[in-house]
Amino acid sequence: MLTVDVELGVRSYSLFIGSGLLGDAALAHKISAETLRPGKVVIVTNEVVAPLYLAQAKAFFAGRDCEAIVLADGEAHKDLAAVSTIYEFLLSRKYDRHTTLVALGGGVVGDITGFAAATYLRGIDFVQIPTTLLAQVDSSVGGKTGVNHPLGKNMIGAFYQPRCVIADTDVLSTLPPREIKAGLAEVTKYGLIRDRAFFDWLAEHAAALTACDPTLMAEVIQTCCRIKAEVVAEDECETGVRALLNLGHTFGHAIETATGYGTWLHGETVAMGTVMAADLSARLGWLSAEDARRVRRVLEENFGMPVVPPADITTERYLDLMASDKKTERGKLRFILLREIGQGVVASDVEANQLEATLEAGDRLCE
Repeated sequence: MLTVDVELGVRSYSLFIGSGLLGDAALAHKISAETLRPGKVVIVTNEVVAPLYLAQAKAFFAGRDCEAIVLADGEAHKDLAAVSTIYEFLLSRKYDRHTTLVALGGGVVGDITGFAAATYLRGIDFVQIPTTLLAQVDSSVGGKTGVNHPLGKNMIGAFYQPRCVIADTDVLSTLPPREIKAGLAEVTKYGLIRDRAFFDWLAEHAAALTACDPTLMAEVIQTCCRIKAEVVAEDECETGVRALLNLGHTFGHAIETATGYGTWLHGETVAMGTVMAADLSARLGWLSAEDARRVRRVLEENFGMPVVPPADITTERYLDLMASDKKTERGKLRFILLREIGQGVVASDVEANQLEATLEAGDRLCE
């Protein structure tokens, strides 16, 4: 088992990464005795994950009174109605402040559960058990919780840290290839913004990673979580450097909102958005043309991800949606771009004509 610590003072917690963790009795006892307060447990999962892992999760918390809430699956259901379902379950059964919510699922379940925990009785404990690669390397770490609104993705939420994260790599074996690739888009982000050697390593091992090699995946998850833990410890509430973790997301979130939540996987739109960010970085004269082409090539050819954004989203629609991006300050768009591979930067000095050229490039991005 590998461990990564997120150092946030009284809100510090540990990430446990490895094979067979849901069946690890010693880990279960450690978490119950040292991490969680005495009280009941409610597992929140969805209709896809429940048949696969709910029984194991209940067994992990066997020493406690444990019930479960099963939500509908998919990004289209990441909304206030889902949070209300959790509230109604808890309130009708009179769950108190010593209750622990457990998010058993991907990023959608984790975000919904975390937001419910942050707001129920003004805050109760929660634990993340991420079951997708994307959630294990990104969304389960750092305390971003929330839901979507028809006018913008993740626009309603809170920063609220879990008590711990249990990333059992065995659960990745049931993911379809599309989900693995979507997770690898977030993995690639870490190399692009912070660690060129890691990006190079990912490109070299792309075939094994898309085949979900368990040993390599454990290394990847630990590396990504270590990088994210360092960034979050430095800037928990995204007032500065943490914004770098949003590489590809300004464009990607606009694509998700414009096309309807669930049309594309989040990681797929991040891949598209990352190529758009690389294209814009090259237009600004920061990223070399060759490195911009390489970013696209690695995502598209090595990992088989979609990198060309939908052709029917107009420039005006992009600009309207991006104006609601959470990184916008006093009406001015901010972008996460690349000075070079391995060095991300937050930029607000982007000329309109350069941005529009990227938005209109289509399949000519990074040429």
